[in-house]
Amino acid sequence: MLNLLKLGAATLVALGTSLAAGTVSAADLRYAHVGAEGDIQTVYAAQAAEGIKTATNGSVAVTVYPASQLGGVAEMVDGVRMGSISMGHHDFASLARLVPEVAVFNAPFIYRDGAHALAATDPQTSPALQAVNEKLIAQGVRIIGRIYRGDRHISSNFAVKTPADLAGKPFRAVPLELWVSMVKGFGAIPTPVEVAELPTALMTGVVVGQENPLTMIASNNLNEVQSHLAMTGHMRAVLAVFVNEEIWQGMSEEQRLAITKVLDDEAKKSLQMATESEAKLVEDLKGRGMTVITEAEGLDIGAFREKVSAQVKQDFPDFDPLMAQIEAIK
Repeated sequence: MLNLLKLGAATLVALGTSLAAGTVSAADLRYAHVGAEGDIQTVYAAQAAEGIKTATNGSVAVTVYPASQLGGVAEMVDGVRMGSISMGHHDFASLARLVPEVAVFNAPFIYRDGAHALAATDPQTSPALQAVNEKLIAQGVRIIGRIYRGDRHISSNFAVKTPADLAGKPFRAVPLELWVSMVKGFGAIPTPVEVAELPTALMTGVVVGQENPLTMIASNNLNEVQSHLAMTGHMRAVLAVFVNEEIWQGMSEEQRLAITKVLDDEAKKSLQMATESEAKLVEDLKGRGMTVITEAEGLDIGAFREKVSAQVKQDFPDFDPLMAQIEAIK
């Protein structure tokens, strides 16, 4: 027993993934994510769990495991695919190991604004997402919702105004191919770092910068290890909420409809929360000592858009048809 207690969460998940799909009851959902306390995604998951319990009259209970308690992103995706974890959320690109083109929904500079991002990632109405979702379902995973976390911006230990400022420097990339491509577009050297290891990597100089929504930068106190914030807004951060398909099919139609509505309502709340909080977070981070760089201070967002878009287009030519569909969504 003591030996089992010494096992890390990731190890327990790895053991759990060897179980057959559906080992978790459809009425008792284990919901995993890697977000820290205070992040919009963490608020979303907690509120969704409460909302699902209420909307299903208590017939579906959701226990949320935040902050990588059930392992990192890869363990979470594998756990949901196998059924040892019922559901989870992370960047759409985290599912690219199952269906590569799902990463398009995280492509930088692809959405006009937050409302467009939510519309393009609506599992009920987006043709682009529905087409990709059919392929995911064949792999045992279904996207049933999304979360808007806000625009992603660059933090660093020096002023960043153009891609030239990052040339040849080690820069944190989310350990996913799309992020590696984007960071190459920044002009930097992509250095994969898991989110739980990020503060240490920044403090020790393994990487000199990173990019994330302001909520994540603030909630993880990255201002303590980063001096500058460049407001590039290079990516509208939208996360996919996904569920094990066998567990999903084990629910009644009434339960599925109730859950879908709760997740859609929470998605809209997340957009409102992200929009309202950005200006406050900028002032908060300034107050913590960060130097904020906008276009007024010489930030060349156009240069970032040109370089990053060209790199992603080169690395992911198959994205073109889906990008056209996304662009056409009103």
